[in-house]
Amino acid sequence: MCIIRSALAAFVILSITVTSGVAPAQTSTPAPTTSSKTDDVSKWTTKQWNHAKAEWAKEKQKWTDCQKRSKDQKLTGRKSWSFLASCMTS
Repeated sequence: MCIIRSALAAFVILSITVTSGVAPAQTSTPAPTTSSKTDDVSKWTTKQWNHAKAEWAKEKQKWTDCQKRSKDQKLTGRKSWSFLASCMTS
């Protein structure tokens, strides 16, 4: 019985040691800041896009110009997102 208790105690100690050194995986993607470069806007979530769009809309003249250029090129969806992001950060 003493061997079983010793093995169990060793297992518990080992388990605590192993699990305390492992960081939990991050489950959510942080919203991009407008100061970050547009690394891959096509993979942004709608929430991320809306946040960036709200920030960019504060620069009314530039935002309007970029939107017009996007429409002139007949871009839609995520292609439009990529264009607008590069336009606003250039």
